[in-house]
Amino acid sequence: MVDKKENSSKKIIAVNRKARFDYFIVDEYEAGLVLKGTEVKSLRIGKANLKDAYAKVQNGEVFIYQLHIGPYPFAYYGNHDPLRVRKLLLHKREIKRISAKVNEKGHSLIPLKLYFKGGKVKVTIALAKGKRKYDKREAIKRRDEQRDLDRERKRYT
Repeated sequence: MVDKKENSSKKIIAVNRKARFDYFIVDEYEAGLVLKGTEVKSLRIGKANLKDAYAKVQNGEVFIYQLHIGPYPFAYYGNHDPLRVRKLLLHKREIKRISAKVNEKGHSLIPLKLYFKGGKVKVTIALAKGKRKYDKREAIKRRDEQRDLDRERKRYT
């Protein structure tokens, strides 16, 4: 008998590090992606970029834009468009909740992480609110202070 948890290990493909710096993360959701065969093969060799990606709710469905999945180098024909719009797979109640929040001023959907989970490609999308410039400076200041404290602790232990 195979344990389900053993089968659902995560292999991270890409992480959007800039998202946590540019946005306050309000809520996170895990969604599946509708992909073509060459896209999955390309993801298995790590050709993905989440840097400029964002998601939108349209007609009761969620789509991800500007997610760059590089062309599969060994495909003879039928390779995919690297920047095509891809559909996200979420439950209806999650889509309704997301749609209500995104309609509020200042909220947007940002992908944080792209990974394999149990052989399927998943994306973690976040409901986020944009930071202002002074918020970013505050984050940098806190990070520098924490680094200095850690240095001092290390010196005395």
